[in-house]
Amino acid sequence: MAFQSPASTTVTPRKSAAVVIFLCFLAIVFDGYDLVVYGAIVPKLLAYEPWGLTAVQTGAIGSYALAGMFIGAILIGYLTDIVGRRKVMMVSIASFSLLMLLTAWAPTPELFGLFRFLAGLGLGGVIPTAIALTVEFSKSNRRNFNNALMFSGYAVGGILAALLSLAFLSTLGFQGMLALGGIPLVAVVPLLFKLLPESPAFLAAKGHRSEAEKIIADYGLDQLPPERAAGDAPAKGRFRTLLTGRLLGAMILFCVAGICGQTLVYGLNTWLPQLMVIANYSLASSLSFLLTVNIGAVVGVLVSSRLADKFGPRNVTAISFACSGVALVLMGTGIMPLAVMYFLVGVVGFGSVGAQILVNGFVATYFSGATRATALGITLGIGRIGAVLAISGGGVLVAASLGNFINFSVWAIAAAIGVVAVLAVPRAPAAQEQGEGSAPRSTDSTILH
Repeated sequence: MAFQSPASTTVTPRKSAAVVIFLCFLAIVFDGYDLVVYGAIVPKLLAYEPWGLTAVQTGAIGSYALAGMFIGAILIGYLTDIVGRRKVMMVSIASFSLLMLLTAWAPTPELFGLFRFLAGLGLGGVIPTAIALTVEFSKSNRRNFNNALMFSGYAVGGILAALLSLAFLSTLGFQGMLALGGIPLVAVVPLLFKLLPESPAFLAAKGHRSEAEKIIADYGLDQLPPERAAGDAPAKGRFRTLLTGRLLGAMILFCVAGICGQTLVYGLNTWLPQLMVIANYSLASSLSFLLTVNIGAVVGVLVSSRLADKFGPRNVTAISFACSGVALVLMGTGIMPLAVMYFLVGVVGFGSVGAQILVNGFVATYFSGATRATALGITLGIGRIGAVLAISGGGVLVAASLGNFINFSVWAIAAAIGVVAVLAVPRAPAAQEQGEGSAPRSTDSTILH
């Protein structure tokens, strides 16, 4: 049964849900910054004589943060459905910021890697929380678009990292670039404390229905979560709900798609500058390509997410993966003019970062409000396997000197697997909320568990 809040139709909202989405956007910006800044500083790390790191060691250290995010996304994503989105968001960002500062001041590569891992624990909790909040504060016919708009902060952070690296890497060094990751502690956390509301879906699941109704009225939201009933997911156990029956098959396929998406995102954002240097481009040019990747991601995903809201995320996400795979193979041929290379790099950005954003939106709209953050945490956490393998494997790839065609086209394998995984996801059960992201019904009312 669908529930509609009378306040949402009779009272003008006092607050804008756009504020919530913007706060989530700010949080994600620094996730994107952390991802891309490490790729930008790889050449500096390799050239840092006191540590004497090899390409394989640098790739391994880069993967430590992803290992932390693997654990953080699953555990903190689960805690988000227990203690609330608001608390988790603030604590995750504060801990990440502090540890980025410690990473910048690390005196040895061992401590550098340890702090990267611990920073990843905090950062791992940001993404599922931000996605869950964005979906819950969006109208049903704008969920994919708003999620993409919010998650474009990931690419915006990457653009900032590339631009700042172009301007300041030579003077600040890799330590200074990492220290900038501490900015959220003073610039973002206070805003979250003052402006970020709690999720009404979480409040209703915890029995605080009056608080949920007030937030729904304040923000003019479409849905009012129903009274919690015996047998709902929280009573049965969120993990057990997601890992049994038909949902288990969906979770496995979403995890495979997440692994593929993060293989492309983290592998290319970390190693693209070095791959372009190997392909005889200058370091400045390689950083420009990194900038282009993230611009392509922002532009492409804002268009594709609107299509996902209208036609459903399945086919749109599969096309995104396919575009990145084709573009990577063409880049590996080494015969493309410079202008075409920039275009192909932009397509890769759309099909890697863009596909991962669409996968996240697909997951968020597929599962019910009671298990949404947990499902996102599992998908993003397991997906970090791809990120870890990509970053460490990229170092092995660079060290092997296999040639430009293999250096680029090998990443297309992940894109191809991603296409198959997304297309194989079973249709959401009829009892679930409008999970396929299909065109909205005549009413914005949506069934929530």
